[in-house]
Order: sequence, then C-alpha cells, then structure tokens
Amino acid sequence: MSRRTFLKNSIAAATLPLFGFQSIDRNRLEGVNNSPFNLNYAPHFGMFKSHAGEDLISQLDFMAEYGFKSFEDNEMRMRPKATQNQIAATLIKNGMTMGVFVGHKIDWDQPNLTSGNEDLRNEFLADIRSSIEVAKRVNAKWMTVVPGYVDLKLQEGYQTAHLIEALRRACDLLEPEGLVMVLEPLNPRDHAGQFLSKIPQAYEICRAVDSPSCKILFDIYHQQITEGNIIPNIDNSWSEIAYFQIGDNPGRNEPTTGELNYQNIFEHIHAKGYQGILGMEHGNSEAGKRGELAVMAAYRKVDNFL
Repeated sequence: MSRRTFLKNSIAAATLPLFGFQSIDRNRLEGVNNSPFNLNYAPHFGMFKSHAGEDLISQLDFMAEYGFKSFEDNEMRMRPKATQNQIAATLIKNGMTMGVFVGHKIDWDQPNLTSGNEDLRNEFLADIRSSIEVAKRVNAKWMTVVPGYVDLKLQEGYQTAHLIEALRRACDLLEPEGLVMVLEPLNPRDHAGQFLSKIPQAYEICRAVDSPSCKILFDIYHQQITEGNIIPNIDNSWSEIAYFQIGDNPGRNEPTTGELNYQNIFEHIHAKGYQGILGMEHGNSEAGKRGELAVMAAYRKVDNFL
C-alpha cells in the first residue's frame, strides 16, 4: 500500500461525522489480550473499523481498549478544528499519545525543498507554522516532512544544501515550541524520484541541520526495500532517530506477513531503551473483523520478547 493510498483513505475518513462514543461489545472479542504492549505501537483510523465502526472517536476508544496507547494520523492537519479538538479530548481521556501527522503539503512529482526556490520554501514554512498550531491543539510533538522530488537540473550537493537551509529555517519555528519534524526517507519502488531515500542520507542532513527539532523517521518498510541492513542502520543512526514506522515487505501489511523478523527488530529497539512511538503505517492483510484480529495477534506475537 502506497503513502498515496494512505492519504486518500485518510482524506475520506476526515469527512466522516463524529457521533461520540459508541459502546464496544466486548463479547465480540472475548479472550483477546488487551494488556499493554512492551513497545508503544500506534494504529491509524480505519485499521479497526470493522469492529469499532466508522465513527472516529469509537475507533480511538477501541484502540485504547485493546492495549494501544498511541495513535497517528497523516491527515490530522487537514481535519476541521472541531474534529481535532474531539480527537485530542479522546486521546487525553484514554491516556493515549498523539503520534506523527504530515506537517506540510507534499508535491509528489516536482522538486520542492531541494530546488532552492524561495516561493516553495516560504510555502513550506507557512505550512509548518500552521502545523505548529495543529500540534498544540492535539498535543502532538512530531510532524512528518518529505523534502520532495529530485531536481534533475541541480547536482546533489546543491540540492542537499538547499534542503538543509529550508530545514534550519523550519527549526527556528519549531525549537521554541519544543516540536520535532521527522524526515522520512521513501523507497524508490513505491516513490520513484524522491530526493530522500536512505537512512545514511537522512542522518547526514540531520547532523548538518544540528537541531533537536530535526530528526529521522525510520520507516522499517521503506528501508527494507531501499537498503535492508535494518538493525545496523538503526544502530548507526540512533542519535538522530525520533520515530519509527512499521510495515512488512512485500505487501506493506502487519508484521509476520512478509520477510522481516520484527520480533528481533523490536527486541533490539526495546533493548536500546527506546520509549517513543512506532507507527503502524500499513494495511491489514485480510479484510473485515478477521483481518483486524490478525493484526492484533501479529503484534502480540512480535511484541513477545520479555
């Protein structure tokens, strides 16, 4: 499942009404483990809608009921303020943490922050300013940044310098608020032509920006496709990682459905003392309630390392 598909589904979900809490029939999930996980996994809207219903608030309540203590939403910036406020109140009620949302408009087919174009840079900074207000409203700390397409007219070094300058300006806005933008390298199979694709590249850029407000979003799915070597790359870039996302390969579905040994990866991350969020940015391998139960069972299996 591509990020475009995730964004399309999220936009559709944003139009749904929020009718308030709908009680969950726990008999439907009798015997399902709802204890806290060892790591802090964050589902997204739609992942459990066959059990919880279409209502967004009920979906959050369902996540909390079955052990998930965080939540992420790519499209939070685009949701109405009233919806953002309802989501924030529900997260507080359930003791949940808000994960990442996309912090700016992403142009999937054109150079953006790599081009050095001042108008595009200013547009990006305006989006960051608006995202700061969203972050305050929903008690978020992290926002995703994707630098944009490769500029074929410029050598890579010039593009890197332009990107670093744009990110430094964004940090001037984010640092006083204690907020963090997380740079997400994307794989070239699903997102051909994106400038940022590898973890060492993101590490180099974050070190150059040199700000606590510019860190790495390590999406394990993307990096398995791009470069593999997951655990060594986690170790080598550890000081700049602020957030993880999950998806097995092939298929971009829940752990245990592909080639990655997520139990070993999660155990390694836990042993390093990671206390942040791991966003479940993937689909369900099966449809309906059966697929939702499979997602929960998969996370119980790979989280079983203590």
